[in-house]
Amino acid sequence: MLKKERYEKVIAYFQKEMPIAETELHYSNPYELLVAVILSAQCTDKRVNQLTPELFKRFPQPELMAEVEAAEVFDYIRSCSYPNNKAKHLVGMARMLVNDFEGVVPDDVKELQKLPGVGRKTANVIASVVYEKPAFAVDTHVFRVSARIGLTTNAKTPLETEKQLMKYFPEEIVPLAHHWLILHGRYTCLARSPRCSKCGLTDCCKYYDQNVRKTEKGK
Repeated sequence: MLKKERYEKVIAYFQKEMPIAETELHYSNPYELLVAVILSAQCTDKRVNQLTPELFKRFPQPELMAEVEAAEVFDYIRSCSYPNNKAKHLVGMARMLVNDFEGVVPDDVKELQKLPGVGRKTANVIASVVYEKPAFAVDTHVFRVSARIGLTTNAKTPLETEKQLMKYFPEEIVPLAHHWLILHGRYTCLARSPRCSKCGLTDCCKYYDQNVRKTEKGK
């Protein structure tokens, strides 16, 4: 199957089965989403959503978070993974946001990456989700699912995966496609035991063709 045809099948499937796909992080403005995404690194969205209500109640604006030390933020996020580092990143991010960006979360990926705790993946999430820009955030789910289905070929890094996905997904659906692959990886194409029997992409999935279909034929 040609890669172009594989992408067409994947897009057609998700447009039918998942026409609406959004982040599962809870937020009400760009600042809150930025905080939540920083906290979500190596942590589940469920856990982040459990601790952010009190955090946002105490620090509803970056100006308030910029005024405190990391130790105070730590008290609100101690149940999150790597709370010490994330507390420092959040305070540093808030201070730079206030001092360099007038408290407004930037929409440019390069500008976003200047903020403490913000790497390319986080920057792409903000640009895509908040500003609907064609930025493809590659997390572990996107990296795994893309390779399994065959949307990427020999991609060794998230950046290589991002470049290949951006080449074939039309710009206007990139923000949606980002969530398609994340949610598919989170609930169907699991890391250890992919639920191929419940997947609607088996007719165009390279992993299924090589690891499941061939095994069944050999029986």
